[in-house]
Amino acid sequence: MDIPQPFEPAQRTMKTTPPPIDRRKMGEHARKVVEQARVISASGRWLLAAPGQLQQAVRSQIDVLNREQTGAKLANVPTADLRKIVGRDVRLGILEQAGYDTVAKIRGASHHQMLGVPGVGARTIEEVKAAADLLAQKIASETRFRFDPDRKDSRQTRLLATLAAQRSAEAAAGALREPVRRYEHQMFPLLAGAENAGSRWTMFWSGRQRKTEAMSALVSLEAVVYGFETRSLVQSIDDALARCDPARRDPEELWREFKADAAAYNTAVAKITGSDTADAEALEDFISAELRQKIEAVPFDASLLKSTLRMYQLFGAKYAIHQERAVLGDEMGLGKTIQALAVCAHLAAKGQRRFLVVCPASVQANWIAEIKRHTHLNSFSLHGPASAREAQARQWLKRGGVAVTTFDTLIRLEVFRARPDVEPALLVVDEAHYVKNPVAKRSGAVSEMSRRSQRTLFLSGTPMENRVEEFKNLVSYLRPRLADRIDAGETIAGAKAFRRQVAPVYLRRNQEDVLTELPDKIEVEDWVGLDETSQDRYRSEVQARNLMGMRRAASAMPGSEKLERLADLVEEAGAEGRKVIVFSYFLDVLEAAVKRLGPVAVGPITGKVAVGARQDLIDEFTRVDGPAALLSQIDAGGVGLNIQAASVVVICEPQWKPSTEQQAIARAHRMGQVRKVQVHRLLAKDCVDERIREIQEDKVLLFEHYARRSEAKDVDSMAIDTGYARPAPLDNDSIPVEQRIIVAERIRLGLD
Repeated sequence: MDIPQPFEPAQRTMKTTPPPIDRRKMGEHARKVVEQARVISASGRWLLAAPGQLQQAVRSQIDVLNREQTGAKLANVPTADLRKIVGRDVRLGILEQAGYDTVAKIRGASHHQMLGVPGVGARTIEEVKAAADLLAQKIASETRFRFDPDRKDSRQTRLLATLAAQRSAEAAAGALREPVRRYEHQMFPLLAGAENAGSRWTMFWSGRQRKTEAMSALVSLEAVVYGFETRSLVQSIDDALARCDPARRDPEELWREFKADAAAYNTAVAKITGSDTADAEALEDFISAELRQKIEAVPFDASLLKSTLRMYQLFGAKYAIHQERAVLGDEMGLGKTIQALAVCAHLAAKGQRRFLVVCPASVQANWIAEIKRHTHLNSFSLHGPASAREAQARQWLKRGGVAVTTFDTLIRLEVFRARPDVEPALLVVDEAHYVKNPVAKRSGAVSEMSRRSQRTLFLSGTPMENRVEEFKNLVSYLRPRLADRIDAGETIAGAKAFRRQVAPVYLRRNQEDVLTELPDKIEVEDWVGLDETSQDRYRSEVQARNLMGMRRAASAMPGSEKLERLADLVEEAGAEGRKVIVFSYFLDVLEAAVKRLGPVAVGPITGKVAVGARQDLIDEFTRVDGPAALLSQIDAGGVGLNIQAASVVVICEPQWKPSTEQQAIARAHRMGQVRKVQVHRLLAKDCVDERIREIQEDKVLLFEHYARRSEAKDVDSMAIDTGYARPAPLDNDSIPVEQRIIVAERIRLGLD
């Protein structure tokens, strides 16, 4: 890209060593001082204008790429699809037979060309072209540019360089705006007098006072131009101008930076193109117009934030500030953590001092890292040995900032018992569904802390629409009166009615609504058979009525078909330059995977791995330049961690709750992901995996099994019903589902 003008002043060498000054010398010396003063001013002004100019360049390049993408889509849309717009009486078939078989061809042809088609008149052409244009506008409005690191073509790289330069220019302009203003405030009043000193003819005809004023202005201007502050400013401008030049960016380094911080780049693109605002405005979050107006009017102070918020994130932070006690239920991967930290940063900028985060132990270290990454606030870990955490608590009370503890540690923290006057400005409860049971000790501790806190924000990506009682319990901590009004009948009427009812306390947005640049997620069920050894082991576990043993025998144990399929997936991913994260509930499955995968395996992350060490393993996995597979217990690594380096997710066995699997998938398919995410569920035929999938999909246990028997009976007129009746326990909801699955497998294997 050619750098936008004006850029020429920045190309001149800025001399910072003052020439010898002779107060009686006029003419050339004075002219050089004035020229240097103007060069510095012009360079400073270009730098301040650079963010806008580079932003426009980014917009222009993305417009070109989006138009091409729109054109490619229209080239695959058959002309017949216009029938929905133009009606039945328009003769589209004739146009298709004449070669105008796609919408792109319709739009590319002139009226004159299409009039040459026999049987097609001017009115038909006008209607068809108008319909094609309307469809093109719709597709264009829905088209969002996405960087594709697998392609790395020259135009993407050029755009990435311009975007990186724009971000650098924006940061430099913010830092240097005041020094440039101060320099010009000192320099401009001196220019006219110093310019007089540059003309011997003017000075010859000037009176004594005017000569004195001119020489005084020249001396003062020299002091400004060659003073220490200006020399420092000149160096900063020179460095910034180099960073603002896209042509100086190394392509490989650009793509490395993008992969390391894709969320920031995508946020910048969304804001520059306006898609961020458009998506936020189109979002249906069920907030009433009156409440929305009040929330949007909240002034937000981002001075203590390091990161830029998306529009939906800014609204989420303002919602939490205005509502004071609420549940932020955004889908996993949308940045609930940064929204909570934005609230902390805003309140801190307004003079509040102490903020408390309560979270599962598995993500405690991640919270500490996110505080440092996104804010200028102090962070304190109230977890671990009692002496260390209490010392940290005392520092938190003294210095202020964000303290992070766990559900179990909160119960034991002495600082809150010793200091009942401590009232956090904000209590953040991550994975708030952990306190859905009101009689649990940790629920009581959270409830008490919520009462002590000025504000409370619950975070939970688990949808609440079908868990009314659990949701009522959460809301009861925050707004008991509203909890009493929550009606299960509203969920029966539909999720929309429920969301409107709870909008004052519950805000949820989904990925497809607000992260339009997020790559697709492709989910695949990989079914395998049980080998003979696994079948024998499995049958033994069924005989013993050992459900955990059944699940383990059907998973990726040594020598199993699942383990071999896992190895194939990791090998294929490595050949494509992708990294893999492997989840299993069972430790021995992870151990088998580590041995089978060899040097590409990282981990495993288990419940026994210290919280800080888990993040170290993730960092190690991210740094690997080549094939890598991070292995993790699904309960230990499937919640709250950011693992965007992986773009392939393998789940070794089905989990009881689909939300557990979705939580795990969201470790990779989240804000900052740059590649399509492939999800592989390893499933074994004719075993407990099929039963769990039936439960997940709300199907009848062994339905296919009995359906096949019924079909056989109908085919054979000699068949009798004895032995074919469906056993009652399979459909008895009073029996725990785990027991019913054991019954189902014993029936299927002929053991009962």
